[in-house]
Amino acid sequence: MRYLIFSDIHSNLEAMEVLLRWAKRKKIDKYVVLGDLVGYAASPNQVVDRIRKLRPLEIVRGNHDKVACGIESGEDFNTAALYAANWTQQKLTKANVAFLREMPQGPRRVDDAFLICHGAPYHEDAYLFSEYDATLAFASFKENLCFFGHTHIPRIYFQNPSGDVGFMNLRGDEVRFDFEDGCRYLINPGSLGQPRDRNFKISFAVFDSEKRTLTSYRKPYQFTVTQSKITKAQLPQMLATRLGMGI
Repeated sequence: MRYLIFSDIHSNLEAMEVLLRWAKRKKIDKYVVLGDLVGYAASPNQVVDRIRKLRPLEIVRGNHDKVACGIESGEDFNTAALYAANWTQQKLTKANVAFLREMPQGPRRVDDAFLICHGAPYHEDAYLFSEYDATLAFASFKENLCFFGHTHIPRIYFQNPSGDVGFMNLRGDEVRFDFEDGCRYLINPGSLGQPRDRNFKISFAVFDSEKRTLTSYRKPYQFTVTQSKITKAQLPQMLATRLGMGI
């Protein structure tokens, strides 16, 4: 099975369209979305509409999804994020609000092949930023592989048979990674709609469960169009500026 894995689209239609055009030319058996369909940018309905059409689909909710559909208040959000979430809630159609509210909470098992979550296997809103964070996460699940999002940083954490934990960042437009027997992995494919590793290009990955390989991809998109939409919607300007800087 070839799984297309992506996360943190954040209402960025232009980024989403690049991914979908790319996927049409490839053999993809299943789409896997790790949450945060909405928030920050100005095309929430268009993004959710496209996600709803993907088949077959595995998905978990993100923290911005929860706030935008009214499950949570967003009291822990910064000012710009909360403004965008409240704006999104006002713009979403009833059908898309219902879809967001029905998105399952992670962690969730996919085809007995791996787990998926938004933040961490032990809490959907936790951030995995360090080897210490990853060590706690590895202790919370038994499977050998878990995909997560939330940090917007494309990275692989690995745990060897002795229990030691390390990591590698996924850098480059196309990077292939081969899994080693006896090791366990936590993998973040990066962010589709708001990368934060100082690279503006969209980030996503393909996992081949038969070959036991992961390929990480970066693709350019017209972020200036997304920026213009954010500005026109009178969302906080920093949400537009950061897209060109990859932060």
